[in-house]
Amino acid sequence: MQFLTKNNFLHTARTTHNKKISALLLCAGALLPTSLIAGELTQYQASYDILRKGKNHGEAVRELKKLSDNNYELTYHSNIEWMIFSDSREETSKFTYKDGKVTPHHYNMVRTGTGPDKDYKIDFDTQNKVVTSSTSEYPLKCEWTDEFQDAISYQVQVREGLKKGETNFSFPLIDKKGNRRDYNFEVTGTEMISLPIGNVEAIKVKRLYDNDKRQALAWFAPEMDYMLVRMWKGEKGMEQFEVQMNSFTVTQPVAAPAAIADKSDASVEAL
Repeated sequence: MQFLTKNNFLHTARTTHNKKISALLLCAGALLPTSLIAGELTQYQASYDILRKGKNHGEAVRELKKLSDNNYELTYHSNIEWMIFSDSREETSKFTYKDGKVTPHHYNMVRTGTGPDKDYKIDFDTQNKVVTSSTSEYPLKCEWTDEFQDAISYQVQVREGLKKGETNFSFPLIDKKGNRRDYNFEVTGTEMISLPIGNVEAIKVKRLYDNDKRQALAWFAPEMDYMLVRMWKGEKGMEQFEVQMNSFTVTQPVAAPAAIADKSDASVEAL
C-alpha cells in the first residue's frame, strides 16, 4: 500500500451511535470545499482499519498538512501483522498544489518487517527536469514529464479530478530505479458503503491493469471533500486486504459556519 501511533484524534469518530460525531462527518463536505479557502487543500488526519477476510490485522494513519504557500506534506503510516508476517511503513510526499495541479518534489519510503527493509528517497527537480534517487549516484535515466506523480501524491490528484467530475485518470510514476509505471483509473459508479464511521455514499474508482490477475478499488466520499474512505485489493479474485476509514478529523479549517452547525442534528438521520 501507498498507506502509527494512536493519538487523541483517533477518538474523534469511532461509532455511528455517537450522534455528534456522525453529524460532524456528514457536514464535513460543507466544511471542506475550496470555496472557503480558495486554492487551498483541506488539512486533515484520518485513521483506517486494515482487514483481511473481515478480520482486523492492522491500522493506518493518513495526514495532510500545509507547510507554506502552495506547499504541502502528505504522510501515510501503517502497521500490519498477519500470522508470521509483519509490515511497518511510513511514506512521505512533499508537493506543490497550484491551480488544481499536484506537483511532487520529494518522496520518502521507510519500511521494516518481514523480508527486506526499505529506506529510499526520490526527488523531482522541476527546474532542471531530472529525477534523482538515494539509491543512485546519478540522475535517473527517465524522460521528464511535468505530469510525474509519486507513490502517494497521485491520490491527491485523483481527489481533485473527482471534484471536477473527471472519470478517467492516468499518472506516470517513477520508482527508485528510474522505471516508469503508468497508473490508470476509471470511475465505475457511485454506491452506498458501510464503514466504521457509518454509511457513506462514495464514488467507486477502479485501477486498470494490463491483465485481470490483479484488482484494486478505491472509494471516495463527496460529502467528505472526496476523502479516500475505503480501499480493496485482490489478486486472481482473492482478497489480499481491505482498508476502511474509522476516524476523520479536519485540522484546517477547524470550525463550521453557524448555519451548518445548526443543521447537524437533521443530518444524523442519513446514517
